[in-house]
Order: sequence, then C-alpha cells, then structure tokens
Amino acid sequence: MSGEGGGRRRRRGAAAGDVPQVAPGAEFPELDLPVRPFYPPMEATAVSTMPAGEGWGYEPKWDGFRCLAFRDGERVVLQSKSGQPLARYFPEVVAAVAALPTPRVVLDGEIVLFTDGRVDFDALLQRIHPAESRIRRLAAETPTTYLVFDLLVGDAGDHTAEPLAQRRERLEAFFERLPDDGMLRLSPATRDRDVAEGWMRELGAGGLDGVVAKRLEAPYRSGERSAMQKVKRLRTADCVVGGFRYGRASRDVGSLLLGLYDDEGRLNHVGFSASFTADERRALAPVVEGLIEPPGFTGDAPGGPSRWSTERSSEWQPLRPTLVCEVRYDHFSGGRFRHGTKFLRWRPDKMPAQCTYAQLDPPADATALATLTRQAG
Repeated sequence: MSGEGGGRRRRRGAAAGDVPQVAPGAEFPELDLPVRPFYPPMEATAVSTMPAGEGWGYEPKWDGFRCLAFRDGERVVLQSKSGQPLARYFPEVVAAVAALPTPRVVLDGEIVLFTDGRVDFDALLQRIHPAESRIRRLAAETPTTYLVFDLLVGDAGDHTAEPLAQRRERLEAFFERLPDDGMLRLSPATRDRDVAEGWMRELGAGGLDGVVAKRLEAPYRSGERSAMQKVKRLRTADCVVGGFRYGRASRDVGSLLLGLYDDEGRLNHVGFSASFTADERRALAPVVEGLIEPPGFTGDAPGGPSRWSTERSSEWQPLRPTLVCEVRYDHFSGGRFRHGTKFLRWRPDKMPAQCTYAQLDPPADATALATLTRQAG
C-alpha cells in the first residue's frame, strides 16, 4: 500500500505492510516436515509481455496474501511471503488445512476474500487486526478462500525437486479428494497462452491482478525468480491534479495529488504520482505553483484520518482544478489507486469534468470469475 495521504472517508483495517513484523521463523513451531518455516516461496520476475512456447504454463495472479500452509498432524502453520505468521488472522484457513485428508502436507497459494463474486482486497485487509474477537467475527461473517497453486509436500513426501508439470498433476489429484465448494480451492492453470490472455482481458475487474507464467520443467526454486514471470494488468486514467506536495527538505515537487469527479460533481483525492526524475521535479514547480488555490479537492481530500495517514499527510498545496494528466496504474480499489501511479503525459485536450470514475474498470463479471475458481465466493 502507498504511504501517500489518505482521505476524509475513514477506512478501517490495516495496510498490507501492517502485518506485525517478526524475525523469520521466530514464532513458528518445530515441524517434522521436509519443508518447514521459514521457507522462502518461489517468486516471479516482472515482465511486460507474457512469454510463449510449449515450455510455459500460465496461472492467474490473484490480489490477496501469498501464503504457504504447513500441516504436521495437529499442528498447522500459515506463513506469509516475507516470513510472517498468518494463522491468527485466518483461523478458518487453519481449520480447513487441519481437516485435510492427509496428515502431512505443504501447500503454496493465495488467501483471497470474495465479495459479490469479485476479489475484495480491502475487505481482506480488515483481517489484519490486533483484536482476536474481531478476527473471529469476520472469519465467520466473511470467510476467506485459499486458492492453492502448488504442492510442495504430500503423501509421497517432498516434491520440490520435481518439475512443475508433475507437481501440478499431483496437486490436481490431491484436490479430487476434496469438495468443490470447500474453503480450499484449486487455482486454475493452463498451457494455452490465448486462455491466459483472455483472463487478462476479461477478469481484471473481478480481482485478477495479472498472469504468472511458470516453466513446466522447473523444480520449486525456493526464494528464486528464475522459473517464474509475472505480467500485471496495467491501465491508464485521466486525472485532475488537485494538489501537490513538495519533496522532503526541498522546494521541488515531490508528488502530484490526483483526483476524479464523482456523480455529485465532487473532486475526490484518489492517489498520487511521484515517478519523476530530479530534473522533471524542478520543472514541475513553475507549472503548479501559479495554480495554488484552495480548496483543491471538494470531496475526499488528503489529510483526513485513514490507514495511509502520516505526519506529512496535511502538508500539501491545493490547486485550481485545471490541470489534467494521464497516468498508468495497476489496481484501483476502495476509492483510490492501490499504489503510486506512473505519470505519462499532460492532457490539455481533456476537460477536467471528463475525469470521472466511469473511465475505470467496468463491473466485474462475477459469473466468469466464479466459474474460474470452482464457484468461489
């Protein structure tokens, strides 16, 4: 999550970085498994184009929490990608893993939360909370789903040295023993690049974050990026620049604050763009300083209480809403861009009033997404 300002609308929950930091393995019990925590998961290299060829398999890139699940008899451990324990936040996943028809297993997958047929990352973030009573209540009211895409340890022992194609066959056989509507679901996979491109086109609004391509003959390479590539969905939007922040200890522009108009004609703060070189930052100052004029944003504005608020949240300059820029973004949820955007160009041909939420993703195709995940959610 971004650390740039918040909004007047109070948003409960925690950012992804708010999972309590612990030393890897510090809170994990000893397990009698060939693979045990802390175990770095295999990771992916970001690329701009999906690889092609017979040696590749493709899987959805879900918008959730990466999770390794370990079961050794009655002991179940959930480990995040960075080595943090997740079990206390997702007791329903712990219970589902404990109920599996095998006493010793290690799975790799993604914890997601479905709301009305789409992946809801903001709702998932609310589970990262210090109060156990709140976690238990949310686990009962809005249970998560564990989408599994790899089998590291199973009935036959350690499978990490086997090629992905063989591990996938074992994983599919493993899921044939499980109910289709359980909390653990088999994440889809295909060897057809056209199918994967269809996921990118059609399911992004439902929570698909992109596609992961994996080498079919590669073993599970813990902590490495050599056998996986990820292609994220990147989109563009035209935004009004409703304000800006100076850089730390300088009079150069640090970031532009972006806004979109809602149906009531209010300009809401939806994110920021800070992807500028030093020369570009200096050149921005004369562009924006002549437009300083309150209020800037007339709806949600930076500086209100939110999980992104910092000591600098109120240190921004409001602008007359005349500048329009095009930015590239990867995800929009909860009324804002998930991460910082990439500034692409100014749009003097675009009227500020045309910068509305309507240009963003259309409503999710809940039916297609549910079919992809065996009626998940």
